Amino acid sequence: MKDDRPSVEQRGLFFEEFDLDVRYLHRPGRTATEADNVMFTTMTMNTQGLHLDAAWAATQPFGERLMNSMWTLSTMVGSSVAQLTQGTIVANLGFAEVTFPHPMHHGDTLYSETVVTSKRLSSSRPGQGIITLTHTGRNQYKDVVGTAVRTVMVWCQDARP
Repeated sequence: MKDDRPSVEQRGLFFEEFDLDVRYLHRPGRTATEADNVMFTTMTMNTQGLHLDAAWAATQPFGERLMNSMWTLSTMVGSSVAQLTQGTIVANLGFAEVTFPHPMHHGDTLYSETVVTSKRLSSSRPGQGIITLTHTGRNQYKDVVGTAVRTVMVWCQDARP
């Protein structure tokens, strides 16, 4: 049976759709688990006892293991993909000013948001634009647990292949 209804495919934003006056909230949040921490930490070959060794971490200033900050960064950025760059990104150009002002603990929920701080058409790649995004992650208490400035290249609406 043929379905003639219009289809909507989820995608990110084209260059023209990024708005400097909007704060994009990425939902749902993501609750960090001990399994996430151990798996991410070992998968990335990070042997830091602060993430893996409960007895040693108990003797440190926070008194317990903390979530791997790279998990926090990856999850902050990853949660933005469906809303901002899914299918519209050309390349991730880089990160700057990454901070982790408050630790993430097992059981904390990460809520991410993004603001666009600049956008310009590429001078060397017609049909593409460069967007600067500031990602912010907050826990369930609204404490900022991570920030990152990220630059991406995205397609313009009429140029996507």
